[in-house]
Amino acid sequence: MPTKSSRPRWRHEGITSNAVDDYLYSMLPKRHEVLAEMENYATEHNVPIVGPAVARVLQQLALTMGAKKIFELGSAIGYSTVWWAQAVGEAGQVIYTDGDSKNAERARSYFERAGVSKQIKIHTGDALEFLSEQKEQFDIVFNDVDKEDYPRVLRMVAPHVRKGGLFVTDNVLWSGRVVDKNPDARTKTILQFNKSLYESRDFFTTILPIRDGLAVALKV
Repeated sequence: MPTKSSRPRWRHEGITSNAVDDYLYSMLPKRHEVLAEMENYATEHNVPIVGPAVARVLQQLALTMGAKKIFELGSAIGYSTVWWAQAVGEAGQVIYTDGDSKNAERARSYFERAGVSKQIKIHTGDALEFLSEQKEQFDIVFNDVDKEDYPRVLRMVAPHVRKGGLFVTDNVLWSGRVVDKNPDARTKTILQFNKSLYESRDFFTTILPIRDGLAVALKV
């Protein structure tokens, strides 16, 4: 089993035990060489990505429902975007969004090398503003923006998800800090988001305690 110091930086602690976490990651099949390169880059440069365990969940969700239209809120170097694009196939479309043009250019190169660039639309700028401009509904909206924006995302996302579609959010257990007795401001934001999401009449929600916590909300 890997030691704590050898674990990639995109691995989070505080949800499952380290031994269980190591086991889960040891079971994962070998990834495409481009995905492996992205994982290494994320570790070396401290870039936030969902990692392969969560990415497989995302891809499985998309495959299960036959998703063809996916909107990503916050895509960084496009790691999860590649997994989504593989799921929707050549007939589908994934919208990548990020505020950093350097991230977008790096992502574009990865998409081309992974053979999924044709089904990905890249947008550089405010992800929430771009979502608000969309006239169509999506099979899946994936939320991975700055945590301070999570409440804003929840207030606006429902009309953009089709009935029976999914609103999926990363980092909802926040390395276990959601159970802190004196949570900081960012943790309080996540706590409020989780509470509001479970109380929402628009969604039926489950939080999966994998990696940093993944909220899967069905549009009802």
